[in-house]
Amino acid sequence: MNYEETLLKLVENDERFIVMTAENRAAIRNLQQKIGNRFIDTGITEMTLIGMAAGLALRGRIPVTHALATFLTMRAFEFIRTDVGIANLPVKIVGGFPGLLSEANGPTHQAIEDISLMRGIPNMRIFCPADENDMLKCIETILYSPSPYYIRYNNRKPVYRHLNNYVEGHAEIISTGKDINILTYGVLFTEALEVMELLEKKGLRTGLVNLRTLKPIDEEVILDSLKNYGMTVTLEDHFLTGGLFSIVSEIAMKNNVSGNVLPISFEEKWFKPALYNDVLDYEGLNPKSIFEKIIKKLEEKK
Repeated sequence: MNYEETLLKLVENDERFIVMTAENRAAIRNLQQKIGNRFIDTGITEMTLIGMAAGLALRGRIPVTHALATFLTMRAFEFIRTDVGIANLPVKIVGGFPGLLSEANGPTHQAIEDISLMRGIPNMRIFCPADENDMLKCIETILYSPSPYYIRYNNRKPVYRHLNNYVEGHAEIISTGKDINILTYGVLFTEALEVMELLEKKGLRTGLVNLRTLKPIDEEVILDSLKNYGMTVTLEDHFLTGGLFSIVSEIAMKNNVSGNVLPISFEEKWFKPALYNDVLDYEGLNPKSIFEKIIKKLEEKK
């Protein structure tokens, strides 16, 4: 079952679900003809999309909205904050092509500040699946949540079979070790898995954590990493400011904990427009480049 089929099942079994889009149907292309007036396309009007979704939620519906992540989180930000977040409505905001998944597009279409924007909104939750398998394991629970959710849609083909044990705010522990712990979310999980294998081959005991939700986030896992691992690596397709590295720093300060942290992310620049694998190579985010950055940091510490 894919994402579209999951939505179809929910719509057919629960009259509260409404599927909505601002003329972005990549993930829901075949739904309109199957669900009729339970499918609403507002056109390229993200603010109208969110305002209408909030109104429907006030009337007992569960709207699942779709648009490009960069336009949803920026163009409709005030509507998400005021109509959905402050009101704590169960609107689900599905951002398409977030982060590195925005292939061949320039900065206007690259949502690499979306986590920062959404986590500042009251009551908003954030789900960042590692791949399609992870998304499908968790999505039904998330769509039924009474809280608003921002979802970084990710249909990247999986290379790992994720646990079917989703609990909001709990990370998925892939591996444990004592030398290096990689904290990641979203699309770069696949690269992180390869990096873990490279580090293990070098004799470094390596942990890997798929955080799944960044708000609420698994603070215990982060504190354990800072206290008990030689190095914590934060790996994300997001700006350094406001993303996972910022979250880890906030948790460390709040708990008066320090640790050796290597952040790998974007610093004040968008990524070069290209196909996914070419972007990874150019930006130094392929497994070999990430591995080399970690080894360099370890050698500097000696």
